[in-house]
Amino acid sequence: MSSSTDLSSLIRRADVCAVAVADTFRGDGEILANPIGTIAMIGGRLARATHEPDLMMTDGEACLIANSEAIVAQPNRVVETFNPYRRMFDVVWSGRRHVMMGATQVDQYGNQNIAGLGGTPLQPKTQLLGFRGAPGNTINDTTSYFVANHGPRVFVAAVDIVTGIGYDRAAALGPIAARFHEIRRVVSNLGVFDFETPDHRMRVRSLHPGVALDEVVAATGFELVVPDGLTSTRLPTPDELRLLSEVIDPQGNRFKEVPEPA
Repeated sequence: MSSSTDLSSLIRRADVCAVAVADTFRGDGEILANPIGTIAMIGGRLARATHEPDLMMTDGEACLIANSEAIVAQPNRVVETFNPYRRMFDVVWSGRRHVMMGATQVDQYGNQNIAGLGGTPLQPKTQLLGFRGAPGNTINDTTSYFVANHGPRVFVAAVDIVTGIGYDRAAALGPIAARFHEIRRVVSNLGVFDFETPDHRMRVRSLHPGVALDEVVAATGFELVVPDGLTSTRLPTPDELRLLSEVIDPQGNRFKEVPEPA
């Protein structure tokens, strides 16, 4: 790693995704970070290890943990405090949480689907996870999404079932009901997207290095807002790359979720 050229040759797409996820938590301060999924957990731990040291991290069950490594076996978890469901819901309902979920489908206003595909909401052709906590997450807390395989079947004009509430539906609920609603980012294996537009339609925020805009447009089932002066997603710093490789994900689990493009 003696030069920037040497460093760049070591950086892979999964590293860029992990850094992009970490940046979604920038500025959050002392709240509960609840990243769900491999890259999401790795990026969340990276945020806490660098620019957001006050983030609280759930183990996905009933405790808050201090471990820097993203995927930790139960006996090796360093427990900071017990986090029972009653306390968890107090946090959720107060808006003091940033959750990053996956999305089987997501549309141009940030509506998300993880429940079912095709058919009707009561009888989908393909049953998925179900609604889980998505409605409560999106209306009560800052929410972001990570999509490991960006394609037109995921980025759709309209989701088959609304599990996570997007900006159009939140607006219809009114300012009191939607006072904590914020869909901050969508990070995919191709780029980073936000909703910082007048009508809250999805906008391209950055493209990952090596990704062309035409590739993203072809992989998206609706018209994206494309700003002038589109930039590349930033690369990890030498310290971030060291943390990813040696501390947070030494087993390289991130490369299984986001392999290098062919």
